[in-house]
Amino acid sequence: MKMMIWIALMGLGMAASGQQPTLNDAVARADTHPLPVTNIGIFHLARAPEQGILTLGHVPAGTQRLVIDGREVHFAPDGTFAIGFDRDYATTVLISAFQPNGAVVSERLPVRKHAWQISHLPATTRNPVSDADFQARRPAEIAQIVAARANVSDAFGWRQHFIWPAHGRVSDLFGSQRIYGTLPAAPHGGVDVAIPQGTPIVAPAQGIVVLAADHPFTLEGNLLMVDHGMSVNSAFLHMSRILVHKGDVVHQGQLLGYSGMTGRATGPHLHWAMKWMAERVDPMSLTGPMR
Repeated sequence: MKMMIWIALMGLGMAASGQQPTLNDAVARADTHPLPVTNIGIFHLARAPEQGILTLGHVPAGTQRLVIDGREVHFAPDGTFAIGFDRDYATTVLISAFQPNGAVVSERLPVRKHAWQISHLPATTRNPVSDADFQARRPAEIAQIVAARANVSDAFGWRQHFIWPAHGRVSDLFGSQRIYGTLPAAPHGGVDVAIPQGTPIVAPAQGIVVLAADHPFTLEGNLLMVDHGMSVNSAFLHMSRILVHKGDVVHQGQLLGYSGMTGRATGPHLHWAMKWMAERVDPMSLTGPMR
């Protein structure tokens, strides 16, 4: 309690002196996910592991390294970390904390399967194969996306309760999949919100812009990517106009640009995709259903 009062007084002091607070200073004032009283397991996960979700956890005291299924994972100075599970994540997850004395605290938890929306369509309705121009341009676009996701920053948005970047009809869910005849298409990697052209798009959480396309990509159109910290990032596709630039710090609710139908889109909408490390996660696991 004394520590929180001290942090609050420090914030007031900086404001009074005109000194600009840093991202780390702002963490204390962020609208963060409170870990519930009934934490799950040794690592105090706020939600039980489930395919498609992103949640938070807390390492045991004294932890020096955190490894999840063989991957090194960063955690905050207060011990909080993010963890995400892809659409087809394995049936269990192994979380290990390495202590200064060489001891390892490990826990294997079951990952609940999710019943994804599957649509069966005639094979003749499938989109045609990509053209030569797509094949020529795509590698450079992928390289930009990969480089953007490799950014590591001290953004604190990953701690916040995410809000919807736009409100409208949810036209396609994360994880949904179409099967054309007997051939499955790639699962849907985000959530689609059907909204009119030019609808304002706002930041769902604090972060740093890591990619603001200066021209439409072949698939994504005008693509904007925001790093929320702790390997959590958002991508906003098919925008008609982007108002922010690479390196900008954006705050929750800040206007980022406007919706459109650039790239491969059959109508105006927002495709919002999220990742934690290499895991695609459902944005709705952070926002809850559209109100």
